[in-house]
Amino acid sequence: MPSGKTSPTLYHKSRYNAYVSSAISVRLDAEALRALAQLEATGLSRSEAIRRAILDSAARLQQRAALAAEVAALEADEDDRAEMLEVAAVMESMRAAR
Repeated sequence: MPSGKTSPTLYHKSRYNAYVSSAISVRLDAEALRALAQLEATGLSRSEAIRRAILDSAARLQQRAALAAEVAALEADEDDRAEMLEVAAVMESMRAAR
């Protein structure tokens, strides 16, 4: 085989592995089974419902982490904090003027 070329067998195996999902086994309690039944009632297959639930959960974790990082950055921004206090004081003075 010429150098720099992949054997057809290795090429097909690597492409096959890239697209084949892994099977897992999960034990569900009654609450999780009810939730799964709700998802299946929407027309999703059991596998698709579980896949979506995992991906949605991971996305929510990522969003929470991003939000926490944004909050930390805002709390560390002294200029932003000073402006926030100024705005709060103006709003308070408008409320007291009523």
